Amino acid sequence: MTQETLSAFFGWLTVLHLGLFTLSAILVLLARDWAASLHARMFGLAPADVSLTIYRWLGTYKLMIFATALGPWIALQLI
Repeated sequence: MTQETLSAFFGWLTVLHLGLFTLSAILVLLARDWAASLHARMFGLAPADVSLTIYRWLGTYKLMIFATALGPWIALQLI
């Protein structure tokens, strides 16, 4: 596999993940109360706990995007 192929792969992977992250964040912002109440009923949690869990999930997902997609793409660009 060539450097150009890997760079293209990680570039598109980054775009895909950032798009999914942005969509998830927008949906959480628009439907926060509905999502929190739905998941609270499904799992027997308080709505505040559900909101905190979603916030942590988005933060973890963002870090994973940086570590597994954006980081390798930047490293390949610097080579």
